[in-house]
Amino acid sequence: MKKSILAAAALLGACLLVQAADAPWQAIGRPATPAEIKAWDIDVRADFQGLPKGRGSVAQGEQIWENRCAGCHGSFGESNEVFTPIVGGTTDADIKSGHVAALSNGSVPQRTTLMKVARLSTLWDYINRAMPWDAPKSLSADEVYAVTAHILNLGGVVPSDFVLSNDNIADVQKRLPNRDGLVRQPGLWDIKGKPDVLNTACMTNCPTEAKQTSSLPDFARNAHGNLAEQNRPLGGVRGTDTTRPARAVLAPAAAVAAAAVAPTVVPAKAAAGSDVQQLLSKNGCLGCHGVTNKIIGPALRDVAAKYQGRADRAAYLQTKIRSGGAGAWGAMPMPPQSQLKEADMQAIVQWLASGAQ
Repeated sequence: MKKSILAAAALLGACLLVQAADAPWQAIGRPATPAEIKAWDIDVRADFQGLPKGRGSVAQGEQIWENRCAGCHGSFGESNEVFTPIVGGTTDADIKSGHVAALSNGSVPQRTTLMKVARLSTLWDYINRAMPWDAPKSLSADEVYAVTAHILNLGGVVPSDFVLSNDNIADVQKRLPNRDGLVRQPGLWDIKGKPDVLNTACMTNCPTEAKQTSSLPDFARNAHGNLAEQNRPLGGVRGTDTTRPARAVLAPAAAVAAAAVAPTVVPAKAAAGSDVQQLLSKNGCLGCHGVTNKIIGPALRDVAAKYQGRADRAAYLQTKIRSGGAGAWGAMPMPPQSQLKEADMQAIVQWLASGAQ
């Protein structure tokens, strides 16, 4: 009897060892805490399951937009300088039909977010997860409702006095311009479907090396700042270093040409600080730059101090303001300020070159 018990115990021990070897992952990690699950479980489904309670008005969204969003998307969501436009290309007829006509007839040169999005939950969820660009997940639920309401108002979906909430968002979905425009590709939707592309695998005489057929011209490589510094440090997207030419060595002729087109700044008397601050406010500069404090971009006095030692600081600052870019102060790009009048540009440049006092 004793031998039988010992044999059974040995067999049980061997089975446990085999089971542990077959499932080594069982000893890895720990159960997630309720707080961790709550922090991760933020997705919002198309039927609005997962949508948190909250509310935000168009007016509140406009204030947030001007302070946190307009620098990249434009005051009316129309800018394509940094990202593709959010607003535009939709009509009252689209809101009634649920299909955006411009997607079919090609009457709009560039598709916007409101032209394409078919589910309002997608817009809310993306803003909540990923915006603002420089501080994702920093908006409260009420602020996300407000920003979403403002975008919908810009697109004519809701009136200017509208308050968006978890209680009425499903009703607003019924007015989304492209709500019925979602296309289910038969070849991709069903697991048994056929692919919608055809390709022939190379079996003989295959190319052994890639051939470059086109590239970005040297003069255009850094037009919008260094692309390598404008991507978040996650995901698979990596921009090329556009501060360097595509070729290993920059031809001397190119350097001479670059020097020949350097802007010439006409010496001017620095304008009074109060006058310049009016110009900065008028042109939206103070939405991203405080005079003495950093907002999205650096403090203007920090900019002035950084370049005080440069003999060509006025010319350099004029180029940076006019052309925009990123990299000197971080990855957040500054849009080009092409709308500035030359006299206003000179006043701002001279004020910065004189110390921004």
